[in-house]
Amino acid sequence: MNQVIEENKTEIDRVVIRFAGDSGDGMQVTGSQFTTTSGIAGNSLATFPDYPAEIRAPQGTVAGVSGYQIQFGEIDVYTPGDEPDVLVAMNPAALKANFSAVKKGGTIIVNQDAFNEIGLNKAGYTSNPLTDDSLSSFRVMEVQVTKLTRLALEELDLDGRSKDRCKNFFCLGLMYWMYSRPLEATQKWIQEKFGKKLMVAEANLKALQAGYNYGITVDAAPSYIVKAAPIKPGLYRNVTGNEAASLGFIVASQKADRQLFLGSYPITPASDILHELSKYKQFGIITFQAEDEIAAACSSIGAAYGGCLAITSTSGPGLDLKAEAIGLAVKTELPLVVVDVQRAGPSTGMPTKTEQSDLFLAMFGRHGESPLCVLAPATPSDCCYMAYEAARIALEFMTPVILLTDAFLANGSEPWLIPDIEAWPKIKTKLANPANYQDKVYLPYERDSLGVRTWAIPGMAGLEHRLSGLEGQENTGNISSDPLNHEKMTEARNLKIKNIQTLIPPLEVLGPASGDLLVLGWGGTYGSVRAAVEEAQKEGKSVAQAHLKYLNPFPANIEQVLRSYKKVLIPEINNGQLSMLIRSEFLIDAQKLSKMQGQPFKVREIKEAIDHILQK
Repeated sequence: MNQVIEENKTEIDRVVIRFAGDSGDGMQVTGSQFTTTSGIAGNSLATFPDYPAEIRAPQGTVAGVSGYQIQFGEIDVYTPGDEPDVLVAMNPAALKANFSAVKKGGTIIVNQDAFNEIGLNKAGYTSNPLTDDSLSSFRVMEVQVTKLTRLALEELDLDGRSKDRCKNFFCLGLMYWMYSRPLEATQKWIQEKFGKKLMVAEANLKALQAGYNYGITVDAAPSYIVKAAPIKPGLYRNVTGNEAASLGFIVASQKADRQLFLGSYPITPASDILHELSKYKQFGIITFQAEDEIAAACSSIGAAYGGCLAITSTSGPGLDLKAEAIGLAVKTELPLVVVDVQRAGPSTGMPTKTEQSDLFLAMFGRHGESPLCVLAPATPSDCCYMAYEAARIALEFMTPVILLTDAFLANGSEPWLIPDIEAWPKIKTKLANPANYQDKVYLPYERDSLGVRTWAIPGMAGLEHRLSGLEGQENTGNISSDPLNHEKMTEARNLKIKNIQTLIPPLEVLGPASGDLLVLGWGGTYGSVRAAVEEAQKEGKSVAQAHLKYLNPFPANIEQVLRSYKKVLIPEINNGQLSMLIRSEFLIDAQKLSKMQGQPFKVREIKEAIDHILQK
């Protein structure tokens, strides 16, 4: 509820803002800076960067619109928000692509200077929306952003194009005034970012201040206060999913005392993992940009054979290409983590849009019986711990592990309470000890009680052995085509993956331990599901949430949890892949809620599905 707390300032508990403009207008920078500043202000927040797949779509067209949405507040925020309260549209195309999503009665701030005949034609308008009454449901602020930015920079010796590149900071300054945000963090960032380009730094600083001053002097600009959220004390940083995953792998490398090797081929939206890990050479990390996806996977398998914590990162099309190599890692039983940052398919699909449609590919997308472990983080910051978990399981069970993140998690961000890494347990690798084999022959496929073989690294005296992609004899690993041996080895590999279940946590439930409905999710649906379930619970409905992070094997208690509720709903950004696995494995009539639009679930969509099921 809004409450006037001082003249011309209104207190609100949360707000959703979407910045939108041409892909060259700096919307991702603008959104990122607003996010950082809101995090410093102590707000709970969640973000959703949304940018076009085209490297450079025609300027001013709808296809080239880039957006960044943030929800922040003094209450717990789980999603970037269903509907923007405020849309900042830098040109007609940005308005056309986004105005229908804005909350009725919301505010639309437009760069009035861009709504000329050329801009309107490029966006496909037949009339000017600023004058044809099509925006009558909204509060429209027409701001001469281009003109005012140029006026603020008129004394600087810069050409017109360079001055126009500062328009985004003018808008950012205006939004900082409207939502009572300090300028200092962004001013410091500008000085550091453009430290070697003093004129550019000065221009952006002036534009930022000019936008802030414009808000002060114009009566049409409302001003709000969003108080800090009651968050747990500690050291926080803003983190994206790709950044968090990279940090998780570094922790795992240190905890396992194994050098980290990443073999990767750039692919949207996974490339940032390669970029991030390449920054940490001080930890002995090796990053290798391979010539293709197959080489990336095979180089990582070679690194695993050589004793490294081996990672390869990709998205869906790259996972297709890595399939045969992953099968080799399954057969040789080498520790390998494959990060699949999922995007919309099929084929190359929509590279910058999110989806959860690689679950079947992760589970079954290899020839033969090739079982492996599949994990999925729930939030951007959770990518850190689940990356660590993927590495731990790979090393302790000598198996490939697929970590399924998605574009929504990878690019989205949230405040992250930096964990106490010292409290995380050491990772116990399966390294063989040469001293134990002085009087006996080393058998590479001799197994412990969980079915896990030991790991002998080339150069260990007395532990010479050979691994092959061909089926191997029990214990020795010597090439064998014996039918019964093949069946026995196939069952041994299956049993080892099943035994991972003994060392993973039980499935947790948020809400009543039994009742009318359980909403079961996985991956990036967590925030939307949680917000919808909490809304239903406030209405007195018997609804609970469970979220799977361990997809193969499932947690040991999953069937007990599922059968504690009359109905089960599974929202997924695919055509019902987890729901099919649940129905097949447990013969439970799980109902799917599918979305395949390249966009995350809105809270409203899940809440409507909950209400519909409970009314039956």
